[in-house]
Amino acid sequence: MRVYILSRNSELYSTRRLKEAAEVKGWEVRVIDYMRCSIEIIKGQLHMVYMGEQLPAPDAIIPRIGASRTFYGTAMVRHFEMMEVFSVAGNLAIARSRDKLRSLQILSKHDVDMPKTIFASNKTNSKDVLALSGGAPLVLKILEGTQGVGVVLLDTEKAAKSVLDAFYGMEVNLLVQEFIEEAGGADIRVFVVDGEVVGAMKRQGAEGDFRSNLHQGGTAIPYRLNRKEKSTAIAAAKAMGLGVCGVDMIPSSRGPLVMEVNSSPGLEGIENVTNIDIAGKIMDYIERSVTPHCPINPKKRKIRRDSIGA
Repeated sequence: MRVYILSRNSELYSTRRLKEAAEVKGWEVRVIDYMRCSIEIIKGQLHMVYMGEQLPAPDAIIPRIGASRTFYGTAMVRHFEMMEVFSVAGNLAIARSRDKLRSLQILSKHDVDMPKTIFASNKTNSKDVLALSGGAPLVLKILEGTQGVGVVLLDTEKAAKSVLDAFYGMEVNLLVQEFIEEAGGADIRVFVVDGEVVGAMKRQGAEGDFRSNLHQGGTAIPYRLNRKEKSTAIAAAKAMGLGVCGVDMIPSSRGPLVMEVNSSPGLEGIENVTNIDIAGKIMDYIERSVTPHCPINPKKRKIRRDSIGA
């Protein structure tokens, strides 16, 4: 089995763990910096060139595409897919997951619950946005933000109107969401592989910070999902068409609410907190999907076909 890990940094924890897990299987594995890849397209032939070398087609790829490199990275993933290479996260699914608005639209269509969200043109009166959202407190999110950056809690109507007017004046694309006070600054990260939950942790924001992201100083503990939380995470992964993903949910009085589905979730936090070999679970998924003698559920094959689309 030949596997390529598409990552810009071979020293990152997630990249190292994935490489180690593939080597445990006895597979040939390479870390490929996708930004150094070039593609050659001629009639009936698709080639991938890496630093002047034509790469032989692997059996599978594991994309670790940075948010700021989504366009180029997904183009490389798409090219591999057109070469009939299996990908644990398809190009279309990655692109969907990176667009916060599009993600929420897709989740809503598939009846996955989430905080009430408002998206409006910067020409829309901020009072109308506040009325639609149910008023302060509310959460403002910049569409291009990642890892908790670009997320602001607006406590009062006056503050909300002032900040909305300022951002709209700069023509920044924003999402406005209801604030789930009962979550208490906590959320749940669920790791889903091949339609099954393989690990979960509860993250708590730093004191005085409603954001629970570990990059913002939050802490985490292992978490046992209830039936509703488990089914919601699996439904979100399926809706997004991702074979491997991290689903972020917050607890609420009406049940778990999905905040985001991450197509390149980090392994360090979840593995260290749960002591589960998540990287190994991903390799098992690849083995089931690529090895001819391993039966694959037809519904799971559909995830791969959907991800290849333009």
